[in-house]
Parts: sequence; C-alpha cells; structure tokens
Amino acid sequence: MALVVITDCDHGTIAPEEAVLRAGGVEYRLHQAKTEDDVIAVARDADAIILQYAPITGRVLDGLPRCLVAVRYGVGVDTVDLTAATARGVMVANVPDYCIEEVSDHAIAMLLSLWRGVTAYDRAIRGGTWSTTARSPVPRLAGRVLGVIGVGRIGAQAARKATGLGMRVIGYDPYLPDLPAGVLKVTLDELLQQADAVTLHLPLTADSRQLINESTLRKMKPTALLVNTARGGIVDTAALVRALREGWIAGAALDTLEQEPVPRDSPLLSLPNVILNPHASWYSDQSVPELKRKTAETAVAVLRGQRPASVVNPDVYASPTLRARQAIL
Repeated sequence: MALVVITDCDHGTIAPEEAVLRAGGVEYRLHQAKTEDDVIAVARDADAIILQYAPITGRVLDGLPRCLVAVRYGVGVDTVDLTAATARGVMVANVPDYCIEEVSDHAIAMLLSLWRGVTAYDRAIRGGTWSTTARSPVPRLAGRVLGVIGVGRIGAQAARKATGLGMRVIGYDPYLPDLPAGVLKVTLDELLQQADAVTLHLPLTADSRQLINESTLRKMKPTALLVNTARGGIVDTAALVRALREGWIAGAALDTLEQEPVPRDSPLLSLPNVILNPHASWYSDQSVPELKRKTAETAVAVLRGQRPASVVNPDVYASPTLRARQAIL
C-alpha cells in the first residue's frame, strides 16, 4: 500500500485529508517535522509527502528515495528547493486556486482601510479623539490608479474588484504576455511612478525577493500606499520602515512579513501609518477545507499514475528518475 506522509500541519484537524486518503486506498501518517532531519526521519519510506512549513531541500530529498511528489498546503512553494526536486525526479505541486476570493478580498479590504482611514479613526476614538481629520487628507478613491504587481489568478481578481470601485488599474507581470481586460500593461517603473496604491500578488522567488526595496520605494508617489498579501520576503522591511518614517510613501498594509510572527521589537509596530495582519488573507471557513481536500486529492492522483492539476516544476516529467520511481510504485 502506498504511503502519504503529512510532514507538518497546524490546521487542528486532518479530517478532510483523511477522507480523501482513505477513499484513495492509501496509508497515511501525520507528523510535526520542522527540520531537515525530522523530515528525513518521518518520511524516508513515503511515496508522497504533504507539507506546510517543512524544509524540503536536496538533502531531504536524498533521504526520501521513494518520494514521487511533494504537495504544499497553499500557493507558495518557497520552502521547497525546486531545482533539487527536479534533478531528483520529484514533482512539486501546490493548490493555486483555493483562496482567490479570500486573498483578493483581503487586499482590497486593507487598501480601503488605509485609504479611508478606518483603523486610524478607530485608534483616534479609542484614544479620546473624535475628529474627521484623524485621517487627513482623504482623497476620493474613484478615478485613482491601482498598480497590481503579479496579475495571476489573485491579482486579476483584485484588479476586477478595484475596477468595480471605480479605480483605474495598471499591471506588471513579466511572465504574462497579455493582461486581463481592463488592466493596462506597464513596466515596473511606470507602475511605481503612476500608482496611487500598489498591491503585490506574486510568488517569492529569487527574482522577486526584496523587489520592493529602497530603489523601488523611492520611485513611488509620496501619497502612495503599499499592500502586501503575497509573501513577506518580497518587501525589504528595513527599507519600508525608512520609507514610512521619512515620507517616501504614505502608508502600508501588510498581511505577510519577512519574519513571522512579527518580532515584538519590530519598528513596524510603532508606526501609525501601518496596518498589520497575521498572514490571514487566505483564511475562510470555506477555503481551509477546500485546501486540505485538494492537497490530498493531488497526492492520491500522483499515486494513481495521474498528473496533478498544478505542478510547479513541469521539467520533472523528463526525469528518468521519476519514471523509475513510478514503475516501482
């Protein structure tokens, strides 16, 4: 019987996965492996692994001789060494479509909260001030320009929702030849210079790490806002703190941070023009079970000899190592 090892999961229950894995006729085990050695120890006999935060490096994969696929709970796969996985004939899969509505909603909600001063007004009232000028100026949102960096599923949906609010949307995505209707394709520099607000919707890669840095922040309008519901590593935190303190930009709303949880001594906590959330944009009562079900379905599909719906290293299909492992299974 094929074995699926869930290396780590902090969702509280694996009932949705259990239902799928049992129906698929596979054995499964749940662990809480947080280090390379832990993963090797618990998954050395796994035919497939499901992971949340566990590090999947070349060293780990060398210790998993039977593994066909590593399936990540979520969209991002930045804890997996894709080059090493491809070289060793291991498919890496994700679930890119489970929280499109949630994350795009959250990005727009954070933008509106910053723009309209919702949290600023709340803090002022709790501090004893009842005044419409607690957030000032407050320009009208309709007609303003939203810059979307990364116009995939979530970015495109955020763009549609912003259009519904009367915003003009421009987008930058180096991987897409064409952008959705209603999104004007521009260069990164053009986007930074023109946007009244910038929202990030791209994966964390070597190219996108600290894409938002001192140089790019200085190109933004001093009245501009930054929203990040993607990955914390896309933003250079030190540069952002300086930008907010010195007025290079007007404010930021961050659901993801370079270091999570945010350190208690982080300067972000004392800045009045920052909204912080605990990497919650993906979460809803519907998205969680959908994510868990689809993750398990992907593992079962691979063990049945099928290609999963979303493989982030498609070059792996040319690997003789993968074909040899499939033949053994």
